[in-house]
Amino acid sequence: MAQNKSITIGETVVKPGQRAKVNLPVADLYTSTSLSMPVKVICGRREGPVLFVSAAIHGDELNGVEIIRRLLNRRELSSIRGTLLAVPIVNVHGFLHQSRYLPDRRDLNRTFPGSAKGSLAARMANMFFTQIVSRADYGVDLHTGAINRSNLPQIRGNLDDAKTLEMANAFGVPVIVNANIRDGSLRGCAADRGMPVVTYEAGEALRFDEISIRAGLRGILNIMRLIEMLPRRRSGRKTVNPVLAHTTSWVRAPFSGIVNTKVQLGHAVSSGQTLATISDPLGDTEEIMAAPFDGIVIGCSKLPLTHEGDALFNVAAFKSVARAEGIVEEFTTAYDDESLST
Repeated sequence: MAQNKSITIGETVVKPGQRAKVNLPVADLYTSTSLSMPVKVICGRREGPVLFVSAAIHGDELNGVEIIRRLLNRRELSSIRGTLLAVPIVNVHGFLHQSRYLPDRRDLNRTFPGSAKGSLAARMANMFFTQIVSRADYGVDLHTGAINRSNLPQIRGNLDDAKTLEMANAFGVPVIVNANIRDGSLRGCAADRGMPVVTYEAGEALRFDEISIRAGLRGILNIMRLIEMLPRRRSGRKTVNPVLAHTTSWVRAPFSGIVNTKVQLGHAVSSGQTLATISDPLGDTEEIMAAPFDGIVIGCSKLPLTHEGDALFNVAAFKSVARAEGIVEEFTTAYDDESLST
C-alpha cells in the first residue's frame, strides 16, 4: 500500500508515522491571555482517508470531550491508515465559561463557514472550517442535549446521501434521524462540499454519561473500520442495527407549572398516553401532556419546572415501534454491562 501524505495544520507539518499536538490560535481573552484550539493530528504511515472528529462546538457539551480523550488513548491508532484530526474543544471560549455560546452570544453551529474578518463566532468557525474540515474526507461531530435536557444516543445526518447513511448505520446506536440541514451549521457546510458528516447526540450538557461516552467511542471506531482506517473485525461480535425515525416531534408544555414525568428516555409510548402532568404549586389545577403518536421518547427535559411553550419530550415515530423498543432495550442492556469492551 502507498505511503500516506504529510498534512499541514496551522504552521505544523505532520509527516507519515508522526503524531503532533497543534494549537490553533483563536481570539485572546481580554486579560491579554493567549487562547488556542487544541488539535491532535495522527498521520498514519499508510495511505488512507482523512477523518475529523470534533466536540464542544457548543461549549457546555462535554461527553464528546471525554470520547475523544479515550479515542486518542486507543493502541490501535498507532497503525491507522490515513489521518485522524481530533478536536476535543472547538468552542474554547464557551468551554471555559461552561456555556453553549461564545462571548458574543452567537451559536457557533449557526455561523459556518464563517469569515476571517467577521465576529468572534465567524472567525472561530472560519478557523475550524479552513484548518480542519476542508482537509478531511469524512467527519463525526459530537453533541449532547442542552442543559437539563437529555438525548437518547442517536445519529443525525443527511441520510439521503448514501455515504452518510452508511456511516450512520455503522455507528451502532439504536436510532438514526434524517435531520434537516440548517443554515450555518457544520453539517450544512460540509454537505455543500460533498463531505459526509454525521452528528452523534447523546446525554445532556455539563454532565458525563458513561453509556453515551462508551457508545460514542465504539461508534467512531466502527466508522474508522468502515472507511478502512482500521482493519475490519474478524470476530462475529453482535452489533446494534439501528432503526430510522420517520418523523420526530417535540411536545411542548401547555402552561407553566410543576412537571411530574410519567415516562423515561427510551420508553415506547402510544398515541394519547400520558407523558407528564403539569400542575400549579397550590395543586388547584393539573393538565395532562399526551403523546402525539406512537413512538419512542428520544429526548426529554430533566427539570421538573416548566414555562408555557417549553419543549419537554421529543418523540420519534417508526415503522415498527415494537422493533424500535427492542433495539433500544438491547442497546441499553449491552452498554450497562461493565465488562463490555470497545
